[in-house]
Amino acid sequence: MTSKTDDRTATPMEGIDDRYQSLLRRVHVDRTTGRMLLLTVLTFGLFAALNPRVFLNPLNLQNIAVAAPEIGVLAIAMMLAMLTGGIDLSLVAIANLSAITISMTYTAVAKDDPGLAESLMPLLALEGVLVGVAAGAVNGLLVSRVGITPILATLGTMQVFNGIAVAWTGGSTLYGLPQSLADLGMSTVGGVPVLFLVFLLVAVATGLFVARTPAGLRAQLQGANPVAAKFSGIESSSVLMRTYTVAGALGGLAGVLFIARNPTASADYGASYVLLVIVIAVLGGTNPAGGFATVAGVVLATLTLQVLASGFTAMRLSAYEYAIAQGVILIVVMVTDQVRWRRRRGPRRSAPSDAAVPPNSHQTLNSGRQS
Repeated sequence: MTSKTDDRTATPMEGIDDRYQSLLRRVHVDRTTGRMLLLTVLTFGLFAALNPRVFLNPLNLQNIAVAAPEIGVLAIAMMLAMLTGGIDLSLVAIANLSAITISMTYTAVAKDDPGLAESLMPLLALEGVLVGVAAGAVNGLLVSRVGITPILATLGTMQVFNGIAVAWTGGSTLYGLPQSLADLGMSTVGGVPVLFLVFLLVAVATGLFVARTPAGLRAQLQGANPVAAKFSGIESSSVLMRTYTVAGALGGLAGVLFIARNPTASADYGASYVLLVIVIAVLGGTNPAGGFATVAGVVLATLTLQVLASGFTAMRLSAYEYAIAQGVILIVVMVTDQVRWRRRRGPRRSAPSDAAVPPNSHQTLNSGRQS
């Protein structure tokens, strides 16, 4: 009779424990996004208080919304590469190559038929994205098929893409692009820049891709545990190839945003963006070792860093001081994550051995004794 009574009381407690653990997992995800939301509000409030006349100027706020998309799209692409346990250092070079291709193609067509060149704006934008797809596929081949470490593979392709851009342009700045694309970069909908709306659409689509599609779930598993992914029947090479190709496509789209916002193209545009997008991805909750990322966190981190850059400008601080701030933020976030991870692992190591027993195992053992 005693064992039956124990079984009856153990079952509801186990159910409560399961629900509690599930709630904790949800709270952990919310904390990642909540932390970034709080940091964004605090950063905005700090600079608004220090120099409200300049920082809260409507033109300055609009500039923040216009400048954020190109960096944000690159950060989302970096997040995808990090999700699989890798990294893509060539994203800025891909974006510049995309912008240069658009400008060179437009200029070549406009020499003979300016009207035709202007009407080709949608195709030119698509061409820029396809350049990113091709470059991302090269990265994917090197990482997935050849087996080169991602940081070395993309470091090499970054140099190659930069070299192609410099050789193609002769190191000069290009100015040709469709006027309709430049107008799109300056247009707004309800006071919100169109480029910012494009950024939000990319974020939503990427979030759905990561969380709701089999390909996104495979990428998460690949980053969390490549060995488990292999024994689960997941082809790592296909996952990596797909992920780096999508990241390259986003890099190509960032190139379209580059030239839409600033009607020029050059090989050295956004030279400081590589570190910046890494900082944004990690600050937004992406695990550099792979397996976990939040698109909402990356979006908020993008806004936070852009607000920080605008605030430094309003306070008349130099770009070098902003670069120092980026490095400090990256180090602080990494140290904080490591401390949190070690604290989380500590109690698990010291826990009693029966704590790891599945919830229903005690009930199974009791039934065995009764029989």
